[in-house]
Amino acid sequence: MKIAVAGTGYVGLANAVLLAQKNEVFAVDIIKEKVDMINSKKSPIADKEIEDYLANHKLDLIATTDTELAYKDAKFIVIATPTNYDAEKNYFDTSSVEAVINIVKNINPAAYIVIKSTIPVGYTKSLSEKYPELHFLFSPEFLREGKALYDDLYPSRIIVSCDLDNKQSVEKAKEFADLLREGSLKPDVTCSIFNYTEAEAVKLFANTYLAMRVAYFNELDGYAEIHGLNSQHIIDGMCSDPRIGNFYNNPSFGYGGYCLPKDSKQLLANFTSAPPSPHHLIEAIVEANRERKDYVAEKVLALSGFKNGDNEANKKITIGIYRLTMKSGSDNFRQSSIQGVMKRIKGKGINVIVYEPTLKDDEFFGSKVYRDFSEFAEKCTMIIANRNNHELESVKGKVYTRDIYKED
Repeated sequence: MKIAVAGTGYVGLANAVLLAQKNEVFAVDIIKEKVDMINSKKSPIADKEIEDYLANHKLDLIATTDTELAYKDAKFIVIATPTNYDAEKNYFDTSSVEAVINIVKNINPAAYIVIKSTIPVGYTKSLSEKYPELHFLFSPEFLREGKALYDDLYPSRIIVSCDLDNKQSVEKAKEFADLLREGSLKPDVTCSIFNYTEAEAVKLFANTYLAMRVAYFNELDGYAEIHGLNSQHIIDGMCSDPRIGNFYNNPSFGYGGYCLPKDSKQLLANFTSAPPSPHHLIEAIVEANRERKDYVAEKVLALSGFKNGDNEANKKITIGIYRLTMKSGSDNFRQSSIQGVMKRIKGKGINVIVYEPTLKDDEFFGSKVYRDFSEFAEKCTMIIANRNNHELESVKGKVYTRDIYKED
């Protein structure tokens, strides 16, 4: 079966690899450099897991910038393009999704368009009304950064949504769910067929729940730090309760990355744009993440010797940012929590430098970038790290982190 995948980020490329095990798959991207890397068995997203799989498995996968070649005669066209949150509109920017839809409309209107991009609740239904001549499915992804392919091969669940009142739509949803299940290495994975809006809600509520866990343990950690308590003792004792579970409980500078910030904000926007319903908890999750960055920045400034109004003394302080990435094994800087802390510190006039070996530029938002750790550490009065690392052991007296378990 011929399948096309639009977008070769974490979601798109992981899905392309999964489906290419038993189908002919064309991965489409507008950036030729990314296309060339995939065709030469390399990952354009600095994901070693995907790169190893591309190199060591026989896949019927071709990357291309040619939409006509990719979309013509494809039975399913999967859209996995980025949908960033637009703070001014209180809405995901879905323009990249509709750009692909309009191309498909001209090349292959008979194909079933499967949206994998994260979208607002109600969006797929609105698309089916706007483009009645086209066929839509929505299949939410639940992939962790740096573990995207693993999570596709061993999925927690498979959800595909459709127009439940349309027999053919239901059949195609089941067919696509079977394709995902056939590509997975988990034979007993649960597959569910929902209506569009329910599946969209599952995605946003699931990620906002994860954001809530991050915010909860960060608030616990802040309380413990202020009162001179051991955060790890409290968390270990609390999480031994199986109803809570010993997972996703490591304190940080806040949740960030591709999904949690935008999904929690979009869910809150969905609440506030619809008829009134209780949403105080959702609102508090978004606010708690902002306040966590405020708290960390203020703590770092106090520990560094910052004195409000003493410009001469403050000129002697240099705060080092250890890594901009959200997670180990990731090249993603987008919405990383440490950037929020960095901006708050810079706003006080403090000199900030960055250690980020994956960054090609010599500056990041006006701060000098170092790729040599020793040179970076020597310049710092203090180093802040969202995630701890053995590399910091030699200068641990300078390091401020809230990372207890040294894991993402």
